[in-house]
Amino acid sequence: MPKMKTKRAAAKRFTILPSGLIKRGSANRRHILTKKKRARLNKLKNATYVSKADHWNVMACLPNG
Repeated sequence: MPKMKTKRAAAKRFTILPSGLIKRGSANRRHILTKKKRARLNKLKNATYVSKADHWNVMACLPNG
């Protein structure tokens, strides 16, 4: 059986923490920033975690951690 390959796109977007949580960046901070409030942009700077509903899908893309 061949080795399982990591989905490179997912590896660039997610980080698996030692606790088992998966860290991800926030969306909506690439363009059209002039109409977004400063407080909203500051909140989008912070990373957050993948929800439990999506956890299995992300782990399937990252078999090697």
